[in-house]
Amino acid sequence: MKRKLNWIGAILAMMLLLAACSSNNGTNEAASPAGNGSNDSGEAEAPYELTVAYFTFGSVPQDQKLIEEELSKITKEKINATVKLLPISLSAWQNQVNLMLTSNEKLDLMVLMGSTYANQVAKGQLIALDELLAQSGTGILAALGPDYANATKINGQAYGVPTIRDLATSYGYLIRQDLVDKHALDLSQVKTLNDLEPILQTIKDNEPNMIPFVNGTGASPLTYYSTRDSLGDDMGVLLDNGQDLKVVNWFETEEYAAQLKQMRKWYQAGYISKDAVTVKESTSDILKGGKGAGNLATLKPGFDTQETRLTGKAITSVELLPSVAKTSTVTNIMWGIAKNSKNPEKAMQFLNLMYTDKDVVNLFDWGIEGKHYVKVSENIIDYPQGVDAASVGYSGMGWLFGNQFLSYIFKGDDENLWEKMKEFNNSAIKSKALGFTFDSTPVKTEFAAVSNVLTQYRIALECGALDPDKMLPEFIAKLKDAGIDKIIAEKQKQLDAWAAANGQ
Repeated sequence: MKRKLNWIGAILAMMLLLAACSSNNGTNEAASPAGNGSNDSGEAEAPYELTVAYFTFGSVPQDQKLIEEELSKITKEKINATVKLLPISLSAWQNQVNLMLTSNEKLDLMVLMGSTYANQVAKGQLIALDELLAQSGTGILAALGPDYANATKINGQAYGVPTIRDLATSYGYLIRQDLVDKHALDLSQVKTLNDLEPILQTIKDNEPNMIPFVNGTGASPLTYYSTRDSLGDDMGVLLDNGQDLKVVNWFETEEYAAQLKQMRKWYQAGYISKDAVTVKESTSDILKGGKGAGNLATLKPGFDTQETRLTGKAITSVELLPSVAKTSTVTNIMWGIAKNSKNPEKAMQFLNLMYTDKDVVNLFDWGIEGKHYVKVSENIIDYPQGVDAASVGYSGMGWLFGNQFLSYIFKGDDENLWEKMKEFNNSAIKSKALGFTFDSTPVKTEFAAVSNVLTQYRIALECGALDPDKMLPEFIAKLKDAGIDKIIAEKQKQLDAWAAANGQ
């Protein structure tokens, strides 16, 4: 009997030991500020692999794997984690991310877009970040400041953190400088969309192999042109950049109808590509390949040199609409932790590095020193000898990764770029709804249904491929059948409560 009890005791002791090991796994280093990866016995724990998903506009850079390896060297030392980068084409982004989230596939950190943010929160796909930020993300909070950090909150909880970049935006038209010079185009006369017509006609008449008015994958020409506060999703908007707090149906406005007619006219005139609805390239790649002249874009300080570098062509731009700050310009690009994450604490530690660690930021933005760039001075970089925009093995998108104000300045850019960017943010027209984020939970069924209708009609209408005289009424009717009026009413109710609470 005593022998039997001894066996039982041994088995129980083993079970307790295994349970203790399991409960410590992946948490000791997260609780430690240094994240050194040691357990209570002093033994090194295996680094946690973070899966980090984000979208790309063009092809994945050939040296992507090298960036992943260099990042992992830093993160393994600082937070005992390695990084698996998961770039996904923008055209496949939403479907692939939804599949990963619904199938519980491993996913830790992911880019969030303002247009789908509220819906992802409503579906429970994101982890609330407030406690994690307080524990392991204090660097993020300090870098953002309270106004921008709080702009992402839904029902008092933050589920995303915006990247630090141009938090306001202005809207304009960009075009290749060589075409401006070749055809003596006078951009000083361009003040409105209508003023673009002579330029587009000149390109069409003289550059038969070039698209005058380009759009990229997953977007229409009008995606980057706005006089409204979309309130995150365009399912109920504020006109006049949010200077009035009355929520209206954007798709029923005369302004939207007039824009569609203009796009239809330009599509029929051949200014817009006949395959604009199904285009699979980014605008930058189209311009880089010599197949396009220009496109509408969201502008900011340093924009022309940024686009010149992306396309390998000298780019110039003209502003059509003044700069404005809205919740959507803050939340349009954020980072969040997926509900699938097996170690949210470790994900937050890595996110904190993206906002505080200059080496991490510049790996994402520029690649590896000596291979993808060389330092000209402490904060100025250039391509290495024999390398240019067309041949460099890696080029990132600084506005996509953490804190862009920690990024090096590329030679030729304004050395005071980040100071000017801060001023651009501070001086923009402010929507009266800045900081309001719609919670779609009460209307999640209607939200999903309206999203499907938008996917079915919107890009085709805004590219001019569909006749708005015939299809806009059908589009509006489908939106109403799907429940857009209920969404607008709920949005107005929430906005009124938010405005009252914030003294608006």
